Amino acid sequence: MSRPREDSRRFTIREPIFGYDVWMSATPSAADLAAKKCVPCEGGVPKLSLAEAEAHQAALPAWRLTHDGTRIRRDFTLPDFRSAVKLLNTIAALAEREQHHPDLHLEGYRKAWVEIHTHAIGGLSENDFILAAKIDAVAPPG
Repeated sequence: MSRPREDSRRFTIREPIFGYDVWMSATPSAADLAAKKCVPCEGGVPKLSLAEAEAHQAALPAWRLTHDGTRIRRDFTLPDFRSAVKLLNTIAALAEREQHHPDLHLEGYRKAWVEIHTHAIGGLSENDFILAAKIDAVAPPG
């Protein structure tokens, strides 16, 4: 049996089987996710398994899985109240453009956190990770 090798396109390639290369999709990158657009979900789509959610989360290290792998969350500590509110407003505008709305929280005067899941399916979908990648693009590093 041959060993899989990594390809620059972020896929794992196995050696030819019956004359064909077998491609297995690997973890999407944050850039791959941010380039996508959220697709409206009214249910009927299966939620991601824990393994699938962990694979997607690996591309977004600032986020963590919560609620037994059915949500993702990112915490922020900002310099002051105004910065925290500005960040939440920026995320709200982004969410509105994507038509995918996270839970936004402000605690104390400068701690904010964002929690995302697809309400219609009671868990995580690719949309959640797309939105998280887009939030990372507008949020301060950290």
